[in-house]
Amino acid sequence: MAPMIYTLYGFAIFFFVFWCSMWILHCIAIFYGKYRLHKKVKPFSADEPYPGVTILKPLMGVDPHLVSNLETFFTMNYPMYEILFCIEDEKDPAINVVRALIEKYPKVSADVFIGGSTVGVNPKINNMNKAYEAASYDLILISDSGIRMKEDTLLDMVNHMSEKTGLVHQMPFTCDRNGFAATLEKIYFGTAQARIYLSADFVRVNCHTGMSALMRRPVLEEQGGLKMFGCYLAEDFFIAKCFLDRGWKTAICSQPALQNSGICDVSSFQARLNRWAKLRIAMLPLVIFFEPLTECMVIGAAAAWATSILFLWEPIAFYLIHILVWFLCDWILLCIVQNGTLPFNKFDFIVGWLFRECTGPYLFILAVLNPKIK
Repeated sequence: MAPMIYTLYGFAIFFFVFWCSMWILHCIAIFYGKYRLHKKVKPFSADEPYPGVTILKPLMGVDPHLVSNLETFFTMNYPMYEILFCIEDEKDPAINVVRALIEKYPKVSADVFIGGSTVGVNPKINNMNKAYEAASYDLILISDSGIRMKEDTLLDMVNHMSEKTGLVHQMPFTCDRNGFAATLEKIYFGTAQARIYLSADFVRVNCHTGMSALMRRPVLEEQGGLKMFGCYLAEDFFIAKCFLDRGWKTAICSQPALQNSGICDVSSFQARLNRWAKLRIAMLPLVIFFEPLTECMVIGAAAAWATSILFLWEPIAFYLIHILVWFLCDWILLCIVQNGTLPFNKFDFIVGWLFRECTGPYLFILAVLNPKIK
């Protein structure tokens, strides 16, 4: 009987400690986000030399926002950069979009690379490799097609590239768009994703996502070039690991990455989250046990049971208070990341937040039951 009691108390202590650690992450994300994000960008000075930047833009197909997204790269306020568009299929309609923009902005150095090269299983690396090998500058910015830039975003990223920093990336976020799916995306990236992303950057843990990342080319060349990461599906994680293993720092810049894909629906978004979960499970199998405990509803239920064992607290009251405080912390964090008026009201936030928190564990279970990655 005694071993069973000890085991029971052991689990209760574990859940309670894990629950406390999640609140530490909440506090870190809120205070670090307030400190780190949306800082005033140091203005460009014509007398100060700035390093040249090669921007790699892997493209496939045309969505309703592609033209406006790509155009923001032609209007950036930065003295010296080139844009290399990477398109694998010579019949892809994105080619015409790119060439029209190149003709519209003749003063911006830009080129199109068609065909790609097979260097591994990662289609994104295959698509970009030719352009990477033709890059003119030692700073490489890999930027997905759905990213929208402000005039000073590239300047902000370069300003964060210190002597000891080898990779600067943007924290994923979204543009303001209409509809429930857009609300759901903004809530996820501004709460659950931002909480982990900001906390990881604060403690210097690899949290890099490859949708918008500026990196030193010489470090990649020491590894054998970009093609050496073609064997990984999660190339962004291993690129960042390469920099960290060589003693370089990684950092997020002050401006979040503004995702603005023309395809915005709930099923596509959930499929994306499901795929990311599969990648995390494949790379870090212990995720199966610990990641569900980072979800509000799961860790709240576990902590409610734990405190009823350890302190004889009322579990239902504890659980409801837990959800309320978590909800308020997420609202505060989202407002910090948004740095302005949200494009939806508080009722929309409540609905979207509850939907995201209730479906998160379900999507993770689906990833565990069907771990095959496409």
